[in-house]
Amino acid sequence: MDPVRLENPYVSLEPLQLAHIEPLERAAADGDLWKLWFTSVPAPGRMTDYVEAALRGQEEGRMSPWAIRENASGEIVGSTRYYDIVNDPSRLAIGYTWYARRWQRSHVNTASKHLLLSNAFQNVGAVAVEFHTDAYNQDSQRAIEKLGARREGVLRAHKRRPDGSLRDTVCYSILATEWPDVDKWLQLRLARLAPPQA
Repeated sequence: MDPVRLENPYVSLEPLQLAHIEPLERAAADGDLWKLWFTSVPAPGRMTDYVEAALRGQEEGRMSPWAIRENASGEIVGSTRYYDIVNDPSRLAIGYTWYARRWQRSHVNTASKHLLLSNAFQNVGAVAVEFHTDAYNQDSQRAIEKLGARREGVLRAHKRRPDGSLRDTVCYSILATEWPDVDKWLQLRLARLAPPQA
């Protein structure tokens, strides 16, 4: 599944390209995001490897990666992707999501996730969208729950972190039958969070 450009008044999700490496390096430097051992944000000098790996995943049909641009500032502020893409029944996960520190807890996450979920349910025809996060990443768990996703459980010793240690993965999902209510909730939440439009 090749990523397409997705946009609303607040953010634009641009299909990831090598040209995004430098602005993504700047975004990751805002808050030294790579120092959080339970995230996958690349350390300085490793963004090229990160982007190239995402593009390989795209070529192999396993991922659809994007760079996230905040429209009012024009800045690239982070990255996200679809992964664990399954065709029958149509399912996918949203993850590898991170934002420059100054955009965390802003309208950017809600606006980005609304675009990704809308596309997954309305265009891709997904029956379910999953979210996975490290059991130690409490901020990520709270953000996923605020989207309206349901916690399904924990996969213990599920994956390796960048430092090689084993992580427990907390799993969430939203079903297509739940999407109309989640859609209304996210639009209401976005109206409260987002800066006024000019």
